[in-house]
Amino acid sequence: MGLFSKFRSKDKDRKDEEPVREEQPGSVPKEEQDEDWDEALAAEALAAAEDAPEREPEPEPEPEPEPEPEPVPEPEKKPEKKEKKKGLLSGLFAAFSRVDEDFLEELEERLILADAGVETAETAVEALRKEKGLKGEAVQERLVEILTAEMEKAGSPELRLTTKPAVIIMVGVNGVGKTTTIGKLSKLYGGQGKKVLLCAADTFRAAAAEQLGIWAERTGADIVRHGEGGDPGAVVFDACSAAKARGSDIIIVDTAGRLHNKQNLMNELTKLTKIVDRELPGADREILLVLDATTGQNGLIQAEQFARAAGITGIVLTKLDGTAKGGVVFSIAQRLGVPVKLAGVGEGADDLRPFDAREFAEDMVR
Repeated sequence: MGLFSKFRSKDKDRKDEEPVREEQPGSVPKEEQDEDWDEALAAEALAAAEDAPEREPEPEPEPEPEPEPEPVPEPEKKPEKKEKKKGLLSGLFAAFSRVDEDFLEELEERLILADAGVETAETAVEALRKEKGLKGEAVQERLVEILTAEMEKAGSPELRLTTKPAVIIMVGVNGVGKTTTIGKLSKLYGGQGKKVLLCAADTFRAAAAEQLGIWAERTGADIVRHGEGGDPGAVVFDACSAAKARGSDIIIVDTAGRLHNKQNLMNELTKLTKIVDRELPGADREILLVLDATTGQNGLIQAEQFARAAGITGIVLTKLDGTAKGGVVFSIAQRLGVPVKLAGVGEGADDLRPFDAREFAEDMVR
């Protein structure tokens, strides 16, 4: 029985006895007895409380952590639309509504300004002069067809690299983007599962081999290189031997940025091609001249000299994203019969793509 239950029981017994009690003379009044009884109960309760073991205070419950606010989703960024550059000839069609002599004279002048050359300009003008009744969009479409046909006369833009190994020799003057183009090609073919071997045959320029080594590391390609000032022919010979031993699919040879008026360096280039032919007889070989699209008619002079020294098989046109010109490819196609095979349209590793003659003509006209 609990402590307070016992008190309540005693109090009940007392109340039950009260009706049979009679107050005796000289007894203590009932009110005083009740006071004494209350004091006794209070004293007994106090003593019992002191004897009871102390309870440890219950720990206060830890406050529940506030829920973290949900992250606010960032607004989707819409891809920025790059405004298409207007072609060098686009304004001409806004100024003329029909093909007449004034239009043809202006067209010839603008084609020459675009570095297309006199021959290309005359060919396009004569072809349009024979057309009757062309207006507006039809004139633009016909001009695109004429310019596309002029470039396609030089041959197919496809690279012929079917043998194992196949060889790409990159030539060109300094500053045109030759080493960067090699890196882009290495990434392209490496991404296709081919085993690429880079050959650092540019031993004249300081740090050329180091730069090529960085590209080899980035793209997972092998590399063969010698010390600065070494014999480029020896590097090419070792690269051919290494490719056969390692089972490489493609060898890409970097050559010195030789100037087209340095005959001794041009002779060196001829020697490199002979080494490749001797060490890898029957191997597919592409000799690609890298040209800066902003070079203008000077690019034609370079192409002529390199064609005599190494028999170039194709052109890589770089920096097309930074110029409205690049028309020199028409002159090269007409005079040398060498097609443009690749186009560099930016500095990124993926900004190298097969050259599309029609797309190039449309960018120039529209």
